[in-house]
Amino acid sequence: MAGVKKGRWGRFTTAMPTPRPDGPLFVLTKIATKIHVAIFRRTKGRVMGNFDGAPLLVLHHRGAKTGRPRATPVIYLEDGKDLVVVASMGGQDVNPAWYHNLRAHPEIEVDIRGRRRAVRARPATAEEMTALWPRLSRMWPAFEDYKKRTDREFPVFLLEPR
Repeated sequence: MAGVKKGRWGRFTTAMPTPRPDGPLFVLTKIATKIHVAIFRRTKGRVMGNFDGAPLLVLHHRGAKTGRPRATPVIYLEDGKDLVVVASMGGQDVNPAWYHNLRAHPEIEVDIRGRRRAVRARPATAEEMTALWPRLSRMWPAFEDYKKRTDREFPVFLLEPR
């Protein structure tokens, strides 16, 4: 989007190649994610609670195949009572694991600013996507760069209170 500048984290994530799921950078990313979640929880989101001003939540979901609990920090947009998340995976050609987990087990919880909320994840409709995308890319301009890395359409989920 013209006129919207990426912050430090957005510049970093668009300058670095996306880590391949079978590569060593992916392993480091997984370790960094666990540390991020631990700091986020301990500080109730006061530290590691945003990227360049874009707010983060922690998705608490279950593995689609294993059923094991997972925790993933994700940028979100508030849309009324709903929360909106994008399965961009930095522009990889595959969806992130949490996408498959939400499809298999949509009843999840999220942590936002030290509070846990029960939500139901559902894919956005095409109309909702069209309406939400300009707001999402204004909030996190790196999404537009991620889109240039792949032909994949980024799934968007609405997390509705339950």
